[in-house]
Amino acid sequence: MSVYIRAPLFVLFFGASTVFGATYHNAEHIAGAGFYSSFNFEAIADPTHGRVNYTDQNTAISTNLTFSSDNTFVLRADHQSVVPAGSAGRNSVRIASKNAYTTHVALFDIAHMPQGCGTWPAVWETNEVLWPAGGEVDILEGINDQGTNQATLHTSPGCTMPASRPMTGTPGQLDCNTAVNGNTGCPVVFTPPTSYGPTFNANGGGWYAIERTNNFISVWFWSRNDPTVPADVRAGGSTVDTDNWGTPAGYWPSTSTCDLESHFAPNNIIINLTLCGDWAGAVYPASCPSTCMDYVDNNPAGFVDAYFQFNSINIYSLC
Repeated sequence: MSVYIRAPLFVLFFGASTVFGATYHNAEHIAGAGFYSSFNFEAIADPTHGRVNYTDQNTAISTNLTFSSDNTFVLRADHQSVVPAGSAGRNSVRIASKNAYTTHVALFDIAHMPQGCGTWPAVWETNEVLWPAGGEVDILEGINDQGTNQATLHTSPGCTMPASRPMTGTPGQLDCNTAVNGNTGCPVVFTPPTSYGPTFNANGGGWYAIERTNNFISVWFWSRNDPTVPADVRAGGSTVDTDNWGTPAGYWPSTSTCDLESHFAPNNIIINLTLCGDWAGAVYPASCPSTCMDYVDNNPAGFVDAYFQFNSINIYSLC
């Protein structure tokens, strides 16, 4: 995802770390209606030029684009209306956390992610005011039900990753600079087919996690039925020990070719669902009907499954 300037949010500083894996303590547990108090709704023009109209909180609630129970929060695109000509696009939702984070672990327990032609869902962290100087980590991202999850770093100039590093995913471009190759960043493509889209949903979802320190950024994924899910991940409890989580799917170290501390400011968590746009629209597959824009405008039933269902988000700090 790419971002542009918006109002600053409250910054929650977690102290810098010099360790590679550690025990972290729960600082925030976000579940159910807690999403409304922990996130701001961003009713803005889509920076990635999607065929969406991001609604404010009142509109999202009144039109059932977001709703919650004790342990569930759903965020979705409209699946009932034909999009009027001349409008910004299909109603959808983009939210940004009120708190921002430096060294931390964020654990996302997700039961369902948006699927369908034209969809471009994302869970990511960035500093929208400073972008790209404040950095960006895409934790969950993909398009059009294609392939597996892709996690990506986007930075200001001067951040290049080594080709070989300890992770299970496959690296793509190594230069994270947003100005290179149309803001491709330095992506890592995950291996498990359960890490994205319909296959993820058919398996009951799973967990994504990010650990960010000044020395490295790591992203993990575990499917719901994976017998190797760490006990502290499955529990989402008071502490987690990333030393016991095994090799991450994506790993970006701080090196002489990329000083992470200088490229990353405190970042907010962003969750959004756009449609078509710079990526999903550009590679809209032949297996999908019509054109991306026409499909989004005229096929509300195609977005019945275009929703996130979160069980919880847990944020952990070192203190």
